Amino acid sequence: MSSKQTIVILGAGFAGLSISKSLDAKLFDIVLIDRLNHHQFQPLFYQVAAAQLEPSSISFPIRNILRNKKHIAVKMCEVLNIDPAAKLVQTETENIPYDKLVIATGCKTNFFNNISIEKNAFTLKSTTEAIQVRNHLLEVFEALSSSSQENSDPRNNIVIVGGGPTGVELAGAFSEIIKRVLPEEYPLIDSKKMKVILVEGSAHTLNNMSDLAKVSSEKYLKQMGVEIITETFVKDYDGKVAVLSSGQTLETSTLIWAAGVKGNILPGLASEAYLPNSRYKVNRHNEVFNHNDIYAIGDIAYMETPLYPKGHPQVANVAINQANNLAKNFKRALKSEAPKPYEYLDLGAMATIGKNKAVVDLPFMRFKGFIAWLVWMFLHLMLILSVRNKLIILIHWSWAYFSSDSSLRLIFKAKPKLAIKD
Repeated sequence: MSSKQTIVILGAGFAGLSISKSLDAKLFDIVLIDRLNHHQFQPLFYQVAAAQLEPSSISFPIRNILRNKKHIAVKMCEVLNIDPAAKLVQTETENIPYDKLVIATGCKTNFFNNISIEKNAFTLKSTTEAIQVRNHLLEVFEALSSSSQENSDPRNNIVIVGGGPTGVELAGAFSEIIKRVLPEEYPLIDSKKMKVILVEGSAHTLNNMSDLAKVSSEKYLKQMGVEIITETFVKDYDGKVAVLSSGQTLETSTLIWAAGVKGNILPGLASEAYLPNSRYKVNRHNEVFNHNDIYAIGDIAYMETPLYPKGHPQVANVAINQANNLAKNFKRALKSEAPKPYEYLDLGAMATIGKNKAVVDLPFMRFKGFIAWLVWMFLHLMLILSVRNKLIILIHWSWAYFSSDSSLRLIFKAKPKLAIKD
């Protein structure tokens, strides 16, 4: 029997994969559980949705990533419950014991209890959802190309809710499609009748970034023809009409919800262990409140520190660094050494609005435009897990840049099976 500790990790996002790879194979046996068999590179979901990248370019098989890590057992299954008393993770197929449990389940879309919006809006929290948006948008173009296009046609309007990085990047990408792709590939569509509308509840797009980023992002989007509605919320959406808090209505068959997230919490832990936004409360060592040997890292974790009294930003660097720090703390514990508290070194924020247009906030400087766009491209390439995928994405970006062409506008949908009659 192995004398090594068994660490069970839930989730194969940035946090889960990072700690899996950081833990010492000589000291720990690891079980990595995820509902999917692949890691998803969330920052580029919008490019799949806008048919700018192939889904395979941002999706990485977990077993392939960890192929040389023989001490890691990968299990693709659904976690049903955590039993802290028995130190078991209960899944749909088996009960898995642990010495230490690491929850890295990330976040999902927050609809703020609005059932109609949840039912009818598109979201962008997985590769599958990005493909659904892409398919829908291409089907809209095909339908408009084969029918009369009235000014009031709800298919003319693409509404994006949420003016954070995801919303801004989507708005820019869809605007470029309307201006560059439709006239060439869909000549029967009057692209002047089509609009991209971005709805944001705060006073500015990229409201959590610098004033330069706020002003520049709005300027870029308006130059690209995007209509921006700020200090307004979407109250209802039935699949055809969006109702705004101002009383205004927007006819649209395409509403993409990027207005908030909440944690993917799991049954079994005490209710005082998490906040109303479904993030686990953790101490400076990422241990979940009132639970021994259970830890949370990444987007699912809420940690208050002197520099971040309201919690850390939900970004990849936080997830990766928390994972690495926790892996070192597990090793320190075996040596009876004190754990090292985590603190985030702010590396800045960035967003791209379109070709040659981006904004970058670094701790020591802020800039925009073409150089910011190059920095955005470089840093996102560095975060990509696979060397092969870095090269593929760089080649595709380069080709799209110089040719303004993409061969990815393909509709792939499963055909429903016919009912079999007796």
